[in-house]
Amino acid sequence: MKKYILALDEGTTSARAILFDKKANIVAMAQHEITQIYPRAGWVEQDPMDIYANQYSAITECIAKSGVSPEEIAAAGVTNQRETVIVWDKNTGKPIYNAIVWQCRRTADICEKLEKDGYAEYIHKTTGLRLDPYFSGTKIKWIFDNIEGAREKAEAGELMVGTVDTWIIWKLTEGKVFVTDRTNASRTMLCNIHTGEWDEQLLKLFGVPRSMLPEIKSSSEIYGSFECMGAYIPIAGIAGDQQAALFGQCCFNAGEVKNTYGTGCFLLAHTGNKAIKSSQGLLTTVAATEAGRATEYVLEGSVFVGGAVIRWLRDELGLIKEAKESEHFAKKVEDTRGVYLVPAFGGLGTPYWDMHARGTVVGLTGGAGKNHIIRAALESIAYQSEDVISAMKADMEDIYGFGEIISSIKVDGGASSNDLLMQMQSDFSNIKVCRASNPEATAAGAAFLAGLAVGFYESREQLKGLVGEGKVFMPQIDAKKRKELLGGWRRAIKACRAFAEIEE
Repeated sequence: MKKYILALDEGTTSARAILFDKKANIVAMAQHEITQIYPRAGWVEQDPMDIYANQYSAITECIAKSGVSPEEIAAAGVTNQRETVIVWDKNTGKPIYNAIVWQCRRTADICEKLEKDGYAEYIHKTTGLRLDPYFSGTKIKWIFDNIEGAREKAEAGELMVGTVDTWIIWKLTEGKVFVTDRTNASRTMLCNIHTGEWDEQLLKLFGVPRSMLPEIKSSSEIYGSFECMGAYIPIAGIAGDQQAALFGQCCFNAGEVKNTYGTGCFLLAHTGNKAIKSSQGLLTTVAATEAGRATEYVLEGSVFVGGAVIRWLRDELGLIKEAKESEHFAKKVEDTRGVYLVPAFGGLGTPYWDMHARGTVVGLTGGAGKNHIIRAALESIAYQSEDVISAMKADMEDIYGFGEIISSIKVDGGASSNDLLMQMQSDFSNIKVCRASNPEATAAGAAFLAGLAVGFYESREQLKGLVGEGKVFMPQIDAKKRKELLGGWRRAIKACRAFAEIEE
């Protein structure tokens, strides 16, 4: 009877539902875009009801157009944009404010004060994270500080808070299930990643009552079920999108690395059961781990603006009509004619962690045109990822004694379908780039986690047999050219950060 697994993939820009069969083939898919709200410069929000409505619509549309009976679905797995946080009323089920998205930089001043007050080291040691507006904890504090009555209601036990996974599951189960998993909890700046529990000192620091937080579970177990078209479907997998992609790429062993090219780019290296402290500005975080297994960890590098720079070319500059046109126009020129674009629209992530940096274009001459700008935008994605790869190699050198443990990376995500970008990545990083045969690695990871929990998939070994390798890209430029290009990029980064400096 049970022939399919449903993955709910709630990303930054869209909510999707994908049905997989036992061989991990995609049977059907539906997608609904989510509106981005920009109240002020550097602020990013979404309507939580819009998030849920679009996710639910995607579920019903996917199942309806597949011709599959809901009774044939063994389980559902949830994967989600991480760090985005929602606070809602326990009694009415209505959000008290919009979801504050991971890209939002409004809490920079809160982070600066916490650092000034000496909390950075404790936060880093306990959570594996840097003090940055990226993470959820300061967002919750902002809501308490700025929404009238929020703190009082929270202390009275009238509010609930969660990342998008928690919100979606609570809504689907009509308030019966209030959970999150370790991967999402590890991104809140409220969780001790070594114990897997909410940290009392951090809850006190951010003023978050323990009663309003969800229960932390593993990434693969049965949490509850939801009604869909007359059938009840178990929810049996949860993972933040990047950890789900790592699992979907079957990176189960220490040293295995993947990079997802989505709205941002996120490079994760599995480190086994060790929570490794980075010396290169990488984050230590939790890998998706099934119930009954010892917690597994990753090192992570974060690029805040990846594919989003292509959307910027389309929506704000009007240089392209569709994202896929970026490759076409970039190929019309041999190089950028010395132009570098640093898309620090909301600061710089790994390894710089500069929350004040803003986007910069340098190297412009009278001969630079539209196609050079488009190519520079594409290159910026690969350059930023190279910054992370270099940091990752240096950490691996410290940990394992040889950085060349990273000789190749597995890639997935929408922008990974761009052959020119993947070749740029291979060239700039001098590394083998292996594109997943299934670009939907994030959704596949959620499906795999749910499938393992209910016995739909037998083991990790079986999953490895289901994941094939797609196109492979090898370096095509020499060391001299690589050094020249990377030197220009590093000068562009310096210019970007210098511009953000505020003179006293």
